[in-house]
Amino acid sequence: MNATGNGGIALPKTRRSFRPNLRQATFIAPRTGERVRRAVTLRSPALEAANGDGPADYSPLLTQGRQLPRRSTFRAIQQDCEDRIWKMWAFASSKTGQGILKCSLAYLIGSMATFVPLISDLLGQQDGKHMVATVTVYFHPARSQGSMFEAVGLAILAFIYAAVISFSSMGVSILFGRTFDLMVLGHTIVLIVFCGGSLGFVGWVKQRLANPLVNVACSLTSLALITVLTKEGAVQAVEYSDDKVEQVMYMIIMGVTAAMAVCFLIRPISARKELRQNMIDVTDSFGDMLTMITRSFLLGNEEDLEHRAFIAASDRYRSVFANLTKNLRESKFEHYVFGTESEYQLEAKLVKCMQRMAQDIGGLRCAATTQFDLLSQAPSYGGVTPSASIYTPVAATNMSLADSWLTSREDRGGLTAIHEHPEEDGMTEDSSDTEQQNTGEEVDNLPTVQSPIEIFDRFISQLGPSMKSLAYTLKQILDELPYGPAPGFKIAVNTHFHTSLVEAIRLYGEARTKALALLYGKKDSGSARPMELEADFEEVAASCGHFSFSLQDFAEEMRVYLDILDDLKEETERTSRHRSWNWLKFWRDTAAIEQLSKTGDTERDSLVAPNGEMDVPSEMLSPLDRTHLGQYTSEKARSLSSAYIGHLWKALRVFRRDDIKFGIKVGAGAAMFALPSFLFSTREFYQLWRGEWGLLSYMLVCSMTIGASNTTGFSRFFGTCLGAICAVLTWTISQGNAFVLAAFGWLMSLGTSYLIVAAGKAPLGRFIMLTYNLSALYAYSLSVKDDDDDDDEGGVNPMIIEIAIHRVVAVLSGCLWGLIVTRLVWPISARSKFKDGLSLLWLRMGLIWKREPLAMLLDRESTTSYMSLREEFELQRFVSQLENLRGAAASEFELRGPFPNAAYGRMLKSTSRMLDAFHAMNVVINKDLQASDGEAELLRYTVGERAQLCSRISHLFQVLASSMKLEFPFNDAFPSTDHARDRLLAKIFKYRRDIKVSKGTTDEDYGLLYAYALVTGQISKEIKEIGKEIETLFGVLDEDLFKLR
Repeated sequence: MNATGNGGIALPKTRRSFRPNLRQATFIAPRTGERVRRAVTLRSPALEAANGDGPADYSPLLTQGRQLPRRSTFRAIQQDCEDRIWKMWAFASSKTGQGILKCSLAYLIGSMATFVPLISDLLGQQDGKHMVATVTVYFHPARSQGSMFEAVGLAILAFIYAAVISFSSMGVSILFGRTFDLMVLGHTIVLIVFCGGSLGFVGWVKQRLANPLVNVACSLTSLALITVLTKEGAVQAVEYSDDKVEQVMYMIIMGVTAAMAVCFLIRPISARKELRQNMIDVTDSFGDMLTMITRSFLLGNEEDLEHRAFIAASDRYRSVFANLTKNLRESKFEHYVFGTESEYQLEAKLVKCMQRMAQDIGGLRCAATTQFDLLSQAPSYGGVTPSASIYTPVAATNMSLADSWLTSREDRGGLTAIHEHPEEDGMTEDSSDTEQQNTGEEVDNLPTVQSPIEIFDRFISQLGPSMKSLAYTLKQILDELPYGPAPGFKIAVNTHFHTSLVEAIRLYGEARTKALALLYGKKDSGSARPMELEADFEEVAASCGHFSFSLQDFAEEMRVYLDILDDLKEETERTSRHRSWNWLKFWRDTAAIEQLSKTGDTERDSLVAPNGEMDVPSEMLSPLDRTHLGQYTSEKARSLSSAYIGHLWKALRVFRRDDIKFGIKVGAGAAMFALPSFLFSTREFYQLWRGEWGLLSYMLVCSMTIGASNTTGFSRFFGTCLGAICAVLTWTISQGNAFVLAAFGWLMSLGTSYLIVAAGKAPLGRFIMLTYNLSALYAYSLSVKDDDDDDDEGGVNPMIIEIAIHRVVAVLSGCLWGLIVTRLVWPISARSKFKDGLSLLWLRMGLIWKREPLAMLLDRESTTSYMSLREEFELQRFVSQLENLRGAAASEFELRGPFPNAAYGRMLKSTSRMLDAFHAMNVVINKDLQASDGEAELLRYTVGERAQLCSRISHLFQVLASSMKLEFPFNDAFPSTDHARDRLLAKIFKYRRDIKVSKGTTDEDYGLLYAYALVTGQISKEIKEIGKEIETLFGVLDEDLFKLR
């Protein structure tokens, strides 16, 4: 070994594998269902390729020793051009490239409503015909058929809402202007109610739903409403006119029809097929991660889990699963339209089952990580295990101690590396029985284990072969599920899969029962040990037990997965013969619908719900609300007036919500901006400088937080300037020629479609095209004598520069007004809202954990878990909102410095992992809400220790929340859960050692406590990580904090 400079022993770069050579075991061949006994390997092909074991590792021998001739400059340029052409062709042939081409084609078709006289005449002699091309940009065809169905529905709703508001405002204006001769009052009502109120409601809907398609529909609605209410002039003239409303309807129909035609006729994208491909990718990722985690656990080496192949598989799973939920939501609309809604219900169940399988994969990884942590710790037989501060790194002496301990373990021969044999035919069943008999004799002669590390040795030597065999069988099944190759995607369920999996689970269950019995039977329970060492014994047992339980749960979930696939296959064959559209039968029994929603729709809707901003759940009141409610509902305030004020305060609570205040201020700002269009003295100025586009820009810029408004305002203004410049250049070059304008517009749409589809900058791409349409296409409409009284901009000889300047000034004014309203009227800082929301989330998590998850299992009448499904979904969606707020906070500028985005991102990731641990505990509890007799006895035996551990974790959540809320560092005595958790593990050890007390408890009964121990360990670990980040952020005290004012 190498010695360090300070005399210590240097650790090796990678820890060696610690497992003995595994014997052969019987596994089930899933394709045939027969038993096979041979040595199998869990090596992943991706892992082998990454390690250089494949053909790529070889290098040509002939090139060594001499230099290849240099290519000529011309040949190098030619080769570079060919490579670029091939890359461009590959991109154009990809799904993204085809989507860009489809978007540009749809825009070209939409622009024909301006350039082709036959189509243009259908829209009348008014301007604004460029809106058809704008609709194709907003509702672009680079989407699936299901998403297009949703877009069409939202466009219809947007038009209906705009039409109702437009006609209602005209009616009110005529009623007060002609009947009551109160035109000013009528205009005031229209301005406040129909202009401010309707646009405020649009802003509220956009923020409330936070769906990209809903945002597009809201933009379309705003455009239609602003055009009718402020520009068209019928409301101001106290007249009834449906010309503009009718034109808007025709333009929406034309634009959506063009986008739908391109979407459905040219390389159509089916969300159902995309969903099936995602399912194939997810199951492949499951197989890769399962084999790598199991192999790493058997080897006792975390190197595989830190390898780039495993990281790539995990990242691929996360990205594919995000697309899985999106495609499931879009496939819902396809199934409903095509009459196969029952298939969607089964696919939703299939995705839900895959979520549970992913949770089991997480449980396997958690148990393996715990094992690695325990292997890397040095045992202390004489006292407390040394531990470092959660804020300081491990000292070099401890590292040297650990290395010397590992060396001594290796010298004793207790742990050696596994050598996985290649797959080859093995023994017969007779030899198998002989080996099992010999194995049983060897186990009886094994010495009693004296240390926690020896439990790992004994566990792997007994259950390792069965684990390996079950993982191999599961991997073989996962490789063939759930569908065949594209484009057919036929369900691929082998008739032997069910029987093979059942038999494999049975063999594994028998082996696990024997292994656990031998494992705990050979533990030295006669001598007294320190509590920390007993806790180490039980933590090792928890890691081994939970890994084996999670592997069996994954296999059991695979059985459910196969059952759902069988049902889906039958349903697919049935719907191919006849279809149904029961969702259209709105007259169905409402009681049946409510019952259906209670049973299954909650989970299914949770899968297809968009991830976006949401409000804090209603029961999560702000401190101000709690203060006032406590003030008004206290025992001392019993008078009638106080009770009335208290009820009034509760009734007005809805107006204190951020989304309601946002809608109110958006509506008020819109009414103030639109005021000049209702005043005769300023209406001409409003029309000259295109105030309607400024008002539309205001609606697009206004966002919930200051940071989001800054981001949108910049994109809006930059896109407008760029679009105006492109319009001026195009018009100057084309000189108003329709063919040249159409060609330039198509080229423009290629670039902006790339921004929308590929670059993820949809607002910027839409703003560029919107301004281009408003300038170039509008100028062409003027040149062909569309009667709109626009002589101020050149009439039949359009002044393109003046037109562009008017649009840029209007957009700039709208952006500035939006930023002013967002900043000054009920400002919502993304920074403050993020910190408050994170504190509130930690407080909520602390209260949830304070319920003590396992306590309700002792209640025989309990039918719910410690955390309801709806509450779990609310927390997950709230995390999504915090992620959006974190992105918006990065765009807010403050004098005290930039927003520490990276640190808060790490804290949010730790919080998400804790929520995953909450979910894991919920999954374990929901498997059986009634504890068995052995589980109940064990829970009663450890009730005190669990209560202390829950209280400590809940207290830590409160400490984190308080520190984040006050931006104040921790004190020196930061509490820890280590001792409380050690006491729980030691109590479980004593329970197992006491034969009289634990005689009615089976090994399966310990699984619940094992999962609980690992989950609490994971939560404690993440709390420590968050504590480090908080100390880094707020570790330096400012003297201004202690000034008494």
